[in-house]
Amino acid sequence: MKRNSGPHNNYHFEEKLWEEGFSRVMGLDEVGRGCLAGPVVAAGVILKPGCPITGIRDSKKLTAIHRLELSAEIREKALFWTVQESSVAEINAINILKASLLAMRRCTETEQASPDYLLVDGNKHIGSMLPGSCIVGGDDLSASIGAASILAKVYRDNLMAQFHEHYPHYGWNSNVGYPTRKHKEGLLTYGYCKHHRTGFRLGTKKKYEQHQE
Repeated sequence: MKRNSGPHNNYHFEEKLWEEGFSRVMGLDEVGRGCLAGPVVAAGVILKPGCPITGIRDSKKLTAIHRLELSAEIREKALFWTVQESSVAEINAINILKASLLAMRRCTETEQASPDYLLVDGNKHIGSMLPGSCIVGGDDLSASIGAASILAKVYRDNLMAQFHEHYPHYGWNSNVGYPTRKHKEGLLTYGYCKHHRTGFRLGTKKKYEQHQE
């Protein structure tokens, strides 16, 4: 599907599909692919025709407060939404790309989801038999994909903050698992823990010892 070349309207794709008779258009996005730790998280959102939510865009371009506000509004107004994970064990076993696609596919297969068309962020099909389109930069171009990016990021950021309480050495409360200087220093000093993706280049072979806390 081509990008919208006219004035910015991130309901453009959804409106076209609604006019064609699709009623449960699910936007899909994932977060956490570039992290060294934690699961990859995907969200699927089916927005309600005639009930627009203003301000939806790529979650990375929003402030944390705005993301929280929009997350609550999306969960309240959407026809359906779900958040799914692919675990660190799955990432290590099948690689991060396949795990990301798996998490998105789980969103489509969630009970009561029943999407009839998929809008997927990026250029990789998720392996579903449902009709759909991949949209590069879709989190800014499609409202439903943008909504999915917001729900997924809010969920994953909260999850990494919880992990930080038990493993404070890596700075996950701020870097949420990305390879920042603080995270790399923690790996060198304390080693990797159970939440780290051992298939990634972590810069250490030392395993975290619980008694170090």
